[in-house]
Amino acid sequence: MTRDDSPGWVTAADVADYAFCPRSHWYRHHPPPEGPTAQARRRSAAGERFHTAELRATDRRSRHGASYWVWVVVGGLLVLGGVAWLLH
Repeated sequence: MTRDDSPGWVTAADVADYAFCPRSHWYRHHPPPEGPTAQARRRSAAGERFHTAELRATDRRSRHGASYWVWVVVGGLLVLGGVAWLLH
């Protein structure tokens, strides 16, 4: 998709917008001529809430990812220790 003011070129903002949400990118470049309807505004608000929740979850996973893997390894070691103790 190219911008109207730069035929043949795609900007980094266009790529980022498309990567974030292809539908958002399409509507940004193809707005309805009569403007958004009330239903479209409600759906847009719902989409913004969805994306906000997804971004928060991604951020939370990236901040706590290391501690998650530490607990997985500790749990695995405890399971292996329990199995070894039972077989001993």
